[in-house]
Amino acid sequence: MNSRPPYHGWGVALSTALPAFLAMIVIAIIQAAIVDPASAVDVPGEVGQGARLTLTLIVLAVAVFGLITTLRRMTPDFRARALVETYVKGLLIACSSIAILTTLGIVLSMLFETANFFKQYAWTEFLFGTTWSPRFGGGSQLGMLPLMWGTLYVSFIALVVAVPVGLFAAIYMSEYAGPRLRSVVKPVIEVLAGIPTIVYGLFALITVGPMLRDYFAQPLNLGSSGSSVLTAGLVMGIMLIPFVSSLSDDIINAVPQSLRDGALGLGSTKSETVRKVVLPAALPGIVGAVLLAASRAIGETMIVVMGAGAAAKMDLNPFEAMTTITVKIVSQLTGDTDFRAPETLVAFALGLSLFIITLGLNILALYVVRKYREQYE
Repeated sequence: MNSRPPYHGWGVALSTALPAFLAMIVIAIIQAAIVDPASAVDVPGEVGQGARLTLTLIVLAVAVFGLITTLRRMTPDFRARALVETYVKGLLIACSSIAILTTLGIVLSMLFETANFFKQYAWTEFLFGTTWSPRFGGGSQLGMLPLMWGTLYVSFIALVVAVPVGLFAAIYMSEYAGPRLRSVVKPVIEVLAGIPTIVYGLFALITVGPMLRDYFAQPLNLGSSGSSVLTAGLVMGIMLIPFVSSLSDDIINAVPQSLRDGALGLGSTKSETVRKVVLPAALPGIVGAVLLAASRAIGETMIVVMGAGAAAKMDLNPFEAMTTITVKIVSQLTGDTDFRAPETLVAFALGLSLFIITLGLNILALYVVRKYREQYE
């Protein structure tokens, strides 16, 4: 016998349920495409019940047809296992395609709206303009360079804080800390990942910003505002520590113990083993953790709004208030605005710019991993 009885049962069940489910989806799509919601609200009750009854009968007919067709094929010699595995494989492919189709839909939606924006506003002024001054009604200056500068500046400070602290914490927990201490320290660090970003924003606004202003900015004559790039970068770096630490710790623990034993057996010290054996073997995962932290920093909004302010300008002074791309995307899409105006469509161009930056980070990470990673048999 090729297939055991449970495979025959699953074959009948799947052949009955899946076609009916697909028929329901197709009917729903057709209804959404051809029915006007404004006119569908006032459909009389009897007509609506009749339409629903017809659709129900169609779905039931498809299910009965699948049931009868499969039952006729179910003989002791029928390869039901191959049928079930085909259904499962198709389900897995469909689930895998959801992420691809979702990404494709996001990119296409941004591309189309960005194309509409560039029909109304010159792309050279958008990419190379140094002034951000949107004005609904005309006369807007929509240069993205100040927003890009603020985004990269805040993200750089955040990564300078998060990457060393998170990576060293991961090395300590995986290579030096005992099991009891590790069981306490790791959950405490991961608590930071569960704190809402609005709470971090309040912490930046109430505590970190005034402290940096009173103890550093004003004594050095570098500024008098509590909102600054440094405030947002420091608080965002604290928020990113668990992302780097937890992922790096898991990757370092995945390095085979035999590599450590071999290095120690050859006379290497603990630190030499970590630097020359463990970290090179864990480099792809560490790069992935840093990339995740960078993407998280680039896309952060609330901490920047409450910690860095909303001034779109280019300045090297870390105690000056600046803003980022995500903050302006929110501001341009909120309120009573004309969706066809370039001042609103510019949000999609800014979103596409962030997507391109993230894509560039992925390409850079792949290059670093391929160039410097260590491969072991």
